[in-house]
This record gives sequence, C-alpha cells and structure tokens, in this order.
Amino acid sequence: MPTSRPSFSEIKTYQEFAKYYWYRDELIQICRELGLPSSGMKLELNRNIQAYFNGETVKEKLKVKTSKSVVTNISLSTKLLECGFTFGPKFREFFAEQTGIKNFKYNADMVATVKKVKEGNDTTFTLGDLLEIYYGRKTYATYDKSALQWNKFVHDFCADPRTANIPDKLKTAALLWRIVRESTHEKIYTPQLLDEYEETLNLPASN
Repeated sequence: MPTSRPSFSEIKTYQEFAKYYWYRDELIQICRELGLPSSGMKLELNRNIQAYFNGETVKEKLKVKTSKSVVTNISLSTKLLECGFTFGPKFREFFAEQTGIKNFKYNADMVATVKKVKEGNDTTFTLGDLLEIYYGRKTYATYDKSALQWNKFVHDFCADPRTANIPDKLKTAALLWRIVRESTHEKIYTPQLLDEYEETLNLPASN
C-alpha cells in the first residue's frame, strides 16, 4: 500500500522527497522557506532542493543589465536578448525561412530554453543556438514534462470505459489524482486505481 505524502519537514533525504508529486507553487514555497532561489521552472526548483539535501550552497543568479536598444535586422548570429525575441509571427517567419518549413512551430524545448536564457540573462545565446535546439543538436534546457502528468492522468481516466457512468468525471479524477500524487504510486492513471479506491471515490455501482 503506497504511503501518504508526509510534510516536507518530515522528509530526510532527496530520494524520499522525489517519490512524491509536488506542484510548482509548493516547490516555490519550500525554496522560500529554506532560503533557496525560488524562481524558475519545476526542474530548476527541484535541483535547488536536491542541492539543499546534498549540503550544497545555491545562490541567486546575478542579473546582467542589457542594452535597451533592440536589433531589428536579425540573423543566426543575433543574440536572443538583443532582438527582443518573442514567440510571435516575426520570429516564426525567420525560423520558417531557416528550416524551409512553411508552417514552422516552436517545440517545447525551445520554449524552455528561451525562458532559461531570459531568466539567466545569457547574453551569449544566439538565434542560431535556438535553431540547434530545434534540431536537437544542442541541449540548453528541457521542457519539464512532469507538468503534463495531470492532463495525461485526466485524459486516461476519462477514456476508461469504466468511468463512463461517473456523474462528475473531472471532480472524481481530481480526487483520485490527489490520492495518487500524495502517494508513492507512479503518477499515471491505471484502471486498478478504481478498484483500490472504490470506497473513497464513492463510485456508482456498475451494471
């Protein structure tokens, strides 16, 4: 039987901490209470907490002031922070020209990378580097896929024929997710969860 998630103050090791699911807001609060940097994605916050358990010192990244002037003529050598980069049509058209893909779409790792570049004020990172991220030839920051666990859980829950007669699927899925995320269960939906928590979920009798 999976154990319920303890409070953070009761957890003694990072290995124990990593067994449980934590929302980003919870990670931010934990980092603040520990005096750790509390900005960034879940992956970065988790790394800060891991460093805390390892006895390592984690410092806030120093922000580097950049020029307010924005480069308008862009190329692969243009620094991302100098051109006012956004995920809008201007830069989508630029990458469409570079890749030959008419309906160019940014991938998740590009989004994570731009976020990290801006948060870290990396003045050396170029649009060419971002293109390398697109092709998978370079790694800078990876999208935190754990953020998608809830969406996948709900999708699989609703797709299960056994949940067809549940009046409020989303409410029941949320209740089951809360049980799973605070336990050592793998953070995925399985039909066996309905059997295990049938009484807790107060499921209607099957025909």
